[in-house]
Amino acid sequence: MRHRLPCRVKLRFDIVIVGAGLAGAGLAAALRRSRYRIALVEGRAPAPAPSGWDSRVYAVSPAAQGFLQETGVWPHLDQARLTPVYDMAIRGDAGGRLDFSAYDSGVGQLAWIVEAGLMQRELWEGVRRQGNVTLFCPAQPQRLELNADAVSLTLTSGDTLEAALIVGADGADSWVRAQAGLTADTLLYGEMGVVANFECERPHRHTAFQWFRADGVLAYLPLPGNRISIVWSAPEDHARALLGLAATDFCARVAAAGEHRLGALAPLTPPAAFPLRLTRVPRIVAPRLALVGDAAHAIHPLSGHGINLGFLDARELAGRLHGLPEHADCGDERHLRRYARARAEEVALLQWTTHGLQRLFRPKHPAVALVRNLGLNLTDSLPVLRNMLVRYALG
Repeated sequence: MRHRLPCRVKLRFDIVIVGAGLAGAGLAAALRRSRYRIALVEGRAPAPAPSGWDSRVYAVSPAAQGFLQETGVWPHLDQARLTPVYDMAIRGDAGGRLDFSAYDSGVGQLAWIVEAGLMQRELWEGVRRQGNVTLFCPAQPQRLELNADAVSLTLTSGDTLEAALIVGADGADSWVRAQAGLTADTLLYGEMGVVANFECERPHRHTAFQWFRADGVLAYLPLPGNRISIVWSAPEDHARALLGLAATDFCARVAAAGEHRLGALAPLTPPAAFPLRLTRVPRIVAPRLALVGDAAHAIHPLSGHGINLGFLDARELAGRLHGLPEHADCGDERHLRRYARARAEEVALLQWTTHGLQRLFRPKHPAVALVRNLGLNLTDSLPVLRNMLVRYALG
């Protein structure tokens, strides 16, 4: 990694990536063996390693795990903090059930549960060592100019970065997307995702659990040992009420909502919460610009696929850039459209599915409850359909 110069200068790169979160750093890591000179701009220094367990975890699909393997990140993760998921049990609010099994589907595991901070720190350390990356951190973008032959990004420090391509990996409220004039259709669900970690009385046996309840969608995600992480996607008033509970009361509430499946729970981390939204971006590319990760799309967390979409964005875009002839212009929109087309179907399908499930399980009318729970039971009774859903989720 080359360090930024202290004086105000104009620097030339092939690609500027704004945002060094999981998708942005993942893209830089995927381009580590490329010919491209990369500037990675990030506003915040990485957080130090927590003393305990990170309450923000992700269910990493086998396809996304393959991407992290390709970038060299996966082998360097602390294997003692990774948890494979072999089974998943989904329960409706009126007797519906749907079960997935890695064994029945002929695969090794359905997913890996990984702490967000663990992946972020390893990606960060990897790109810091890359010879083709110059890291600007902390640094804030101030002005963006998209021209016919180049893009120019001016930082608040006064430095100007010129490149053939800029990639917005700067989250759901993307500054790059706004500056480029790309519209985003955002729907606020009026819900919050409440997250926390617990010690369990009973072993989870590498099973992930999900309950569709009248007060939201509750997921238990297995951690190493007798530990779990939860995501409770709940209406805002209910989420705030959960956050306001004493630790013992919060543990009792989560255990009861999970039908005491894992017995009594003891707190490992205090609860935290984040707002939930659906974001559709009609155009994720423009001349000299591409979006990845939450800058390109956001979905409800009930499917657990948000970060997987971001990693697979990075894999697809990196693959397209790797495949260009040496004389090709990597910022040419004709090349970038191929990336956009390749990602459109999966993103649209997952957005439609998660949004539809969120809407389907929100009404409390008995007739609607009957239909949605019958749907779960019907899917569970058809192994071919169930395994097809599993294999699609695996990528």
